[in-house]
Amino acid sequence: MLSEVDFSMRRIFSSVGLTLRLAAAVVVCASLAVGIARAQEVDKVVASVDGDPITMHDVRVFTESAGKTLPPGDPTQEPAFKEGLKGLIAEKLLTEEMKRYDDKIDEDQIDNYIKDVEQDRNITDAQLKESLMQNGVSWEDFRKHAKVELEKMTMVNEELREHVTILPEQIEAYYKAHPEQFTVKEEKYKLAQILVAVPANATPAQVAAAKAKAEEARKKAIAGEDFAELAKQYSDDESKAQGGELGVFSPDDIMDEILAGIKNVPAGEISPVVRTKHGFHIIKVERHEVPGVRPLALVKEDIRNHLVDEQSRGRMQNWVETELVKQHDVETLY
Repeated sequence: MLSEVDFSMRRIFSSVGLTLRLAAAVVVCASLAVGIARAQEVDKVVASVDGDPITMHDVRVFTESAGKTLPPGDPTQEPAFKEGLKGLIAEKLLTEEMKRYDDKIDEDQIDNYIKDVEQDRNITDAQLKESLMQNGVSWEDFRKHAKVELEKMTMVNEELREHVTILPEQIEAYYKAHPEQFTVKEEKYKLAQILVAVPANATPAQVAAAKAKAEEARKKAIAGEDFAELAKQYSDDESKAQGGELGVFSPDDIMDEILAGIKNVPAGEISPVVRTKHGFHIIKVERHEVPGVRPLALVKEDIRNHLVDEQSRGRMQNWVETELVKQHDVETLY
């Protein structure tokens, strides 16, 4: 969003007779008055975007969703109201603009978005669906949400991010000014694996077949085939649903045999085949964080993306207020 707004008294009457009837009449009238006032607020149009009205109630809900409160009555002179109205208009303009990107998002992109969500949370398809169901969100609605998020990302990339230039000296200056952001305090590994399982009472022939299968998978991985796809094809571990992703571990959390197998494996590379009681593992060291300050070469892309994001946010308001407003019919009454 563009602004900070990025979104009874009850009386008991104990009298009888006429007093009770009068009291009841007062309550009814008061209730009607409140109902009429609320209806008027809901219906009171304060702005419109391309003919779509924005009511006082819309602004109140939008403002309160961002943690700010508008006073009862007429809040139109309140700074929070003006900010909320501005933010709501911007949201509607961006929503309209996003419609231009509807046909740029396909099903494969949505699948990849969901895969990234699952990898970030280290959960399976089944776990994600279960979580969504518990929160009353259908799979279809989640995919629609993913499509909207991808449309936003595409719009921001094309309209803002692609027009931002970050110079090498800006990256270096940021790196020097924020050493704490690039200091690793604990050793961590981010790992993915292919596990070819070996039964507890496996025969020598079964062990040999499992090892041969693991070596075949490793050979393909070393040759550059996609590790995630190989995991789905070869692995017997549940992690295959996430392309073999296991998550982030400290050395103490890793089995001794596997830790020994990845000790000298650079980030991005594949380990030798490692035997454990579970079978034969091929480990991909996706990231290895060693205590100390991370070299600039390893973090410069992260810094560049951060600086691009910062500048994009700075340009967003200007883009909405100078470009989008001209492309749409915006009317405000306050």
